[in-house]
Amino acid sequence: MFEYQKWNKYFAQVSDGMEDLAVQEITELGAIDVSAGFRGVYFNADQEGLYKINYFSRLLTRILAPLLTFNCHSDKYLYKTALGIEWEKLLSPEQTFAVFATVSHSNIKHSQYAALRLKDAIADYFMDILKKRPNVERINPDVWINLYINNNKAVISLDTSGGSLHRRGYRQESVEAPFQETVAAAVIKMSEWQDKPLYDLMCGSGTILCEAAMKYCRIPSGYMREKFGFEMLPDFEPLIWEKIKKDAQKNIRDLPKGLISGSDNSVDALSSVSSNLKALNLNKLVDLSRIDFREIDRIENSVIIFNPPYGIRMKIKSGIEGFYRDIGDFLKQRCQGSTAFIYFGDRKLIASIGLKPSWKKPLKNGGLDGRLVKYELY
Repeated sequence: MFEYQKWNKYFAQVSDGMEDLAVQEITELGAIDVSAGFRGVYFNADQEGLYKINYFSRLLTRILAPLLTFNCHSDKYLYKTALGIEWEKLLSPEQTFAVFATVSHSNIKHSQYAALRLKDAIADYFMDILKKRPNVERINPDVWINLYINNNKAVISLDTSGGSLHRRGYRQESVEAPFQETVAAAVIKMSEWQDKPLYDLMCGSGTILCEAAMKYCRIPSGYMREKFGFEMLPDFEPLIWEKIKKDAQKNIRDLPKGLISGSDNSVDALSSVSSNLKALNLNKLVDLSRIDFREIDRIENSVIIFNPPYGIRMKIKSGIEGFYRDIGDFLKQRCQGSTAFIYFGDRKLIASIGLKPSWKKPLKNGGLDGRLVKYELY
């Protein structure tokens, strides 16, 4: 029996700074005994709960089911211990696998070497008992194995998500430096948007628009995924999984025309948005326009959410402060009765807006230590 089967306890990875939001989300999805950890959340759930959290969570990166936890002071002991795991219960020689490792403050110094030793153990295990081994496939394996070693304590887990959950499946095209799906979902959750008109001033490839549309329509975040890692668990219950998907399908609702809108001054960006929305069958229901925000007449009594370009994305620093002043002037002069939520990838630019924020909250996106800032526009 694997460790997760004894305790029904899992670890969900989440972007740094989103732990509290994740606790709230998975509690609403049925998790119990939830507690925030370092870049993740520990929780308990039965099989139905595990499947639902994977299928519906908009914030989590992946959910790990621990197979074995042990003290690990050397690569030889890692290899020897891994040989004792019943790997044939998780994959067959005809399937593929990948190992991803993180190592810190331990006798084993390098993550890639630790991953290699675990991979060797899995391959040798199959050669010993079946004289045939599964192949390694790093891009899209059948089984994702995670190894975490901290202070010489190792945890070998199966990734029940089957790869990062931020890959929704709708991103057909993209622009440079796209907003990560989980971060966009966090921004929408933090905005508390429900059913007021929502507008993205600089929509880029449309991640905010797609995430908002999926949330309103109650489309599960994993709706377009072809498979999940939990389908490889030895106690996987296909009937429970099918019922979850059928119930979710019944709960999906239509998106009112004009509720969600966006604009950008880039032809390539709008082409990307249209393709991504089309993958969700929502391209005819989200209003898109090619226009510079400074030419928009007004956006009143709405929720305005956007991720303006900054430093790296604008290529040059010249004139960026003036660009942000123009954003502040537009919001102040033409967006009465609205509430704006702006993600600043460069925190120094917050001062250039020239508006008094209601609050500022840290939020990382792709390694950038950014801030989400709320402005009430009276």
